[in-house]
This record gives sequence, structure tokens and C-alpha cells, in this order.
Amino acid sequence: MIVQERPNGLTLFLIMRGSVLQRISWKLSINILLAVLVTFAHGYLFDIKITVTTIPFTLIGLPLAIFLGFRNNTAYDRYWEGRKLWGDLNIRVRVMARQCLSLIRMDEPLQPHNREGDVRVRVVHRTLAHSHALRAQLRGHMDDRAVERWLTKEDWNKVRNLPLSFRGDAIVQANAQDLVQCMHEGRIDPINYNKMDETLTHITYAAACCERLRHTPMPFSYSLLLHRTAHMYCFLLPFGLVDVTGFMTPFVVGIVAYTFFGLDALGDELEEPFGMDNNDLPLDAMCRTMEMNALHLLGDTEIPEAMHPQGSRLT
Repeated sequence: MIVQERPNGLTLFLIMRGSVLQRISWKLSINILLAVLVTFAHGYLFDIKITVTTIPFTLIGLPLAIFLGFRNNTAYDRYWEGRKLWGDLNIRVRVMARQCLSLIRMDEPLQPHNREGDVRVRVVHRTLAHSHALRAQLRGHMDDRAVERWLTKEDWNKVRNLPLSFRGDAIVQANAQDLVQCMHEGRIDPINYNKMDETLTHITYAAACCERLRHTPMPFSYSLLLHRTAHMYCFLLPFGLVDVTGFMTPFVVGIVAYTFFGLDALGDELEEPFGMDNNDLPLDAMCRTMEMNALHLLGDTEIPEAMHPQGSRLT
């Protein structure tokens, strides 16, 4: 995610970090170069004059802009849903930490680092491990160190050989087993156990919804149609404008192509909110926030610092 102040003045036109211009630069350059060649040739291809009026571009341009806007709205809905799910996951981590501290009765005082001997610390740390496992699953890469850091050796040995898609469920199941054991031992009242189990259910629900977003892309035929139409429109546009705008044709074509190609590329970025593109969700920073909140509730003094943008980019 790009994190920086809104640019003003000349900076608005010169800033590159976070702009879709980097993704569309090559085809935009080709489009402008074609417009330059068409302008110098006055629309002639050898001895044949290619005459295209502005009417077809007027008829196609407006529906194309509407459909690109509709697709981007749909892509942003996916992005915003992903953000809400991770926000809910953050809430559930805090709730689980609070419930462990207030609802589980233990004889010995709380020690924030006693993961092996204190079920309260173990459950909270497992919840943090689940967040890291979900982040790795959604991004499709292994991050064993982040998951192992919050698990006991026994838990890690059970999880380490599992596929990414199964690690989160295994961690939640381990927490459920510990809570059931606490209920049998009389450390948790049955009513309070149901509340804590409901928190685990919400955590699983948020993870499953994220998986749904990750593995259900927008219909390919719809995206393909918009890609093709936008490219055909922009590459044919110089032939329709050269007799009207003259030497300004490359400039006008560049503005129109930048808009259409940019909207198309922006929709591609927002469609998959859990990746590593500049405008994707900063899952690393969100996991760090969960760690800070949970450790603060546990009374841990070794709380990591919040992540800060590197070059205006927060991962």
C-alpha cells in the first residue's frame, strides 16, 4: 500500500510511486508512437487514406468508460471487503486475548512469555500465528519463521509439514482443544466457553471469506472483453482524430490512452487485494498491529514497533 500525503501542484504530475503509469508505460508509449506516425502520414497507409470519423469513437467511448468504471467499482468492493475482513480479524484477536485473561481461571500469575505452561498465553500466541499463516496462504509464499515464532515446539511440529491452506485450521483446532480441556478442568464456565468458541468461529469465518476472495477472480470473459475493447479503441483513435486535431493528435491520444489503460490496470490491481502490488493491502503491517495489541494486553514489555512505510510503500 502506498502511504503518503496527497500530492499538489507540479508534484501531482511528476510523482511515480504508486502510479499505474509504471504498469502501462510500454503500451502507452507504443500508442503515442503510433499516433505520431499517423500524424506525420496524415492518416495515409502507403497510398490509401484511412478515413475514420469521430462518430464511432463517440459511440464506443462512453459505454467503454462506464463499463471500466463499473469494473473498477466491483474491484474496489473486493479490496474493501478484504480490508474489512482483516479489520474484523484484528478485533477477534483482541477479543480472544481479553477473554483468555478474564475468563480462564489459573492459580499462577500471568507470565507473558510462559507459552508452554500457561494456556492463556499459548492461546493468544496461537491466534497471532494464525494471522501470519493466513497472510502467507493468501500471498502464496512460505513464512515459517513468523508462524513458528508464536507456536510451541509441539504445535510447530504438527503444523510445519502441512500445506499453507491447512495450517490456519490446524492452529484454530489446537486452540479449540485447549479451551475444551480448560472447560473439563473447571477453569472455564460452559457459558464462557461458548463465548470463546464463538470467537474462534468468527476467526475461521474471516479466514474463509479471505480465501473466497483470493480464489474467486472476476469472470475472465468480462475482463477480456474490456481489455480488448480498450486496446482497440486507443490504437484506432489516432486515425479518427488526425483530420480534426492535426499535430495535437499524439497529445490527445496520450491523455485518452492513459485514462483507459490506467483504469484497466487499476482494476487488475484492486481485484486481488492480498498480493504485493503497490496498491494491495499491507498485511505485514496488519499482522504487526495485531501483535502489538495482543502483547500489550498480556502485559508483555517486549512489544515490537509499528511498521513504517519504506519509500512510501507499506507491505
